[in-house]
Amino acid sequence: MKLGWFRASEEARVMWTCHYSINYLRLRFPFSSPKAITCSISLSESSRFFLQSKRRYRGSQVVAMAAPGSLQKSEEEWRAILSPEQFRILRQKGTEYPGTGEYDKFFGDGVYNCAGCNIPLYRSITKFNPGCGWPAFYKGLPGAINRNPDPDGMRTEITCAACGGHLGHVFRGEGFRTPTNERHCVNSISLKFVPANSWL
Repeated sequence: MKLGWFRASEEARVMWTCHYSINYLRLRFPFSSPKAITCSISLSESSRFFLQSKRRYRGSQVVAMAAPGSLQKSEEEWRAILSPEQFRILRQKGTEYPGTGEYDKFFGDGVYNCAGCNIPLYRSITKFNPGCGWPAFYKGLPGAINRNPDPDGMRTEITCAACGGHLGHVFRGEGFRTPTNERHCVNSISLKFVPANSWL
């Protein structure tokens, strides 16, 4: 545990308590504020973390996303911690059958984390229902998702920036009335939903 200071606004400094774990860094503020705070801090020369406040929820907690590629594991290690179906989709780039996923028609209030490494990927307010049979979001959290063209050049794959887990594909210009004109088509099994009321 480590104590320190950083500037949260032009008016005030806030003391934070830093809890380290292998998957994420968590900062807890000693006050509640309705204002979202977004910032980044450098923990080393090669490691940067993106911080996104849990706006509108109890307390005022900030989740930090791990540096890109920081949670890589061997195939054997992934097989040991993932279910066979999670491994097939997250590590072997499989696809679940449309309409069968847990989160296809689910619209709870919270955050969707990567099922492989537990890093936050999407806020629930960006989820919408395009009727495609898979969970859809119009944008991810900044820095959370990588995009790579499929080998055939037909589609663009999206993966977790921290662990490289396969999420699905992103499509543009389909006519959905979203702020980004994008649809992140994501396998439910690649996600882990964290309800808003579970954040302490």
